Amino acid sequence: MIGWLQGSIVSKTPPSLILNVSGVGYEVETSMNTFCGLPEVGDQVSLYTHFLVREDAQRLFGFSDLRERALFRRLIKVSGIGAKVALMILSSMSPDEFIACVHNQAVGGLVRVPGIGKKTAERLLVEIKDNVSQWEIAGGSATLGSRNMMAAAQEAIDGLIALGYKPHDASRMIKGIQGEGMTSAVLIRAALQEVST
Repeated sequence: MIGWLQGSIVSKTPPSLILNVSGVGYEVETSMNTFCGLPEVGDQVSLYTHFLVREDAQRLFGFSDLRERALFRRLIKVSGIGAKVALMILSSMSPDEFIACVHNQAVGGLVRVPGIGKKTAERLLVEIKDNVSQWEIAGGSATLGSRNMMAAAQEAIDGLIALGYKPHDASRMIKGIQGEGMTSAVLIRAALQEVST
């Protein structure tokens, strides 16, 4: 899997770019939040990526930070939410705004996104709530702590899911033990130790 790319921008056409990485041009699709933060053509940029393989296509998505990539990965696992709709959501609001919508079960915030109706928004909020339960809201806005801490927690959750745990169980397990400075490997070991005791 391609998880991160660094190179120079060859071209930019919203919402995608071509990135020259050691002489190979990668076509990368982004949210508008990421796209608007890109430097000029010819400049260097680093992007966290998600490689999506389908029967009819292979697509590479790029994100300016791990938080946005983590949310994209959660969104595309929701029934009826494909990559196109996930990018539309992340283009219409910041990750913090989306997380606040989830915690507040704010259907109105999501129905303003093109392609999201009331029923889809309601289902999305229910299905994704457990997946972002480790991200807390303080003072009325979402706060995720340090990016490193969030990334470690998300990697640990993904690792537990890969081991066969259900997403809501994995989220609950990590939420109960995560702390500043803990790596994903440490979190996974601690979670498995908790289960075995």
